[in-house]
Amino acid sequence: MNGTRADCEALVDGIVAGMPSSSRVELLVCPAFPYLGVAATRLAGSNLVLGAQTVSEYDAGAYTGETATSMLRDIGCKYVIVGHSERRALYGEGSDLVASKFVAAQNAGLIPILCVGETLHEREAGQTEAVIDAQLLAVLDSAGVESFANAVVAYEPVWAIGTGKTATPEQAQDVHRHIRGVLADKNADIAAKVKILYGGSVKGENADGLFRMADIDGGLIGGASLKVESFLAIANAAAAID
Repeated sequence: MNGTRADCEALVDGIVAGMPSSSRVELLVCPAFPYLGVAATRLAGSNLVLGAQTVSEYDAGAYTGETATSMLRDIGCKYVIVGHSERRALYGEGSDLVASKFVAAQNAGLIPILCVGETLHEREAGQTEAVIDAQLLAVLDSAGVESFANAVVAYEPVWAIGTGKTATPEQAQDVHRHIRGVLADKNADIAAKVKILYGGSVKGENADGLFRMADIDGGLIGGASLKVESFLAIANAAAAID
């Protein structure tokens, strides 16, 4: 919940003007809801893709303040984030609700970006894998592993979001490998192809080391996405990897 309309316009214009031309890199922006239409207009005709930060689990009805999947499609969204750590922590969105949003998004033709991750307390208690397993299995039980053929997973170590702390590339890789392994137990082909992003204080300075890990396919960028230069530095780091 940052910025103004002018900030959004400048950000999208700057990314469109400076984004790498590599076909291997897909760039996505997920503005705040009031600026989705602004962003859709500014990125029209470019390779920059639009997404939303959350969505209702309901298709339509008397749910004042909510946004339906069909509305996101109507305005040009291709992706939607579900289960972001802030939605889980601040708004009480449990894994069952996140799974419902995941299913609703896919039913509407949107690609869900499923966020999973542990708190500092859970990591220090050795519960990282158990927490992530529970978050993944809620979706697997509702939607089946086949749904991950058209989904993205983002690992968010909650302890590294907005704190300036970052998991080392090796720490992040360990969790990404585990996530892929959970999916591989259900379907190895789907697990091999699913994109798993890292989201925890990614910056231009650490992006290269993170993105070179075998199971890290990109980033879910937080604070660094608010400035054109820092976002493009991360995008260029991704484009430079063979």
